[in-house]
Amino acid sequence: MKTNMKNTSKITFSALMAALAAAVMMLSYLPYLIYAIPAIAGLFIMIVTIELNKKWAFMAYAVSAILIFLIADFESRFLYVFFFGYYPIMKALIEQINKSVIEWPIKIAVFNLSVLAVYVIFSKFFAFSVDEFGEFGKYSAYILLALGNIVFVLYDIAVSRVSMAYMSILHLKIKKLLR
Repeated sequence: MKTNMKNTSKITFSALMAALAAAVMMLSYLPYLIYAIPAIAGLFIMIVTIELNKKWAFMAYAVSAILIFLIADFESRFLYVFFFGYYPIMKALIEQINKSVIEWPIKIAVFNLSVLAVYVIFSKFFAFSVDEFGEFGKYSAYILLALGNIVFVLYDIAVSRVSMAYMSILHLKIKKLLR
């Protein structure tokens, strides 16, 4: 009986975090928040990763991704589904290696593969191409990718700091609720 209560708590907590991520993604319709909101919404999945485990976090991500794909801004939903939603889980998995010389290339590869996946999807299904921008278009993709990698490194550091703040401020309170 105690195990069922524990699983019930885990299901409820994961569903609550997925719903909060989806609710935050509704703010993506506001101008200038299209890129920031998916990054913030992904932090709810980080909380599931910390409080429960990666398996529950992946389930919360899957539920939130479905909800977000149905309700969020077009661009923001892709950012969440193809990167910000699952990256906190991947970050936790990668950081188990415990050697930053190995971790950083893997993290950067995950980011670049995500960007590449979105680019392929947009070019195949939405007739998007950088060639439309002429000579500038040839180089803009590389420039944007380089800038994106810099922003990604800053984002990764920010997620680490937010998770440390979460651990020192809220972790014990949430752990008591999940008993």
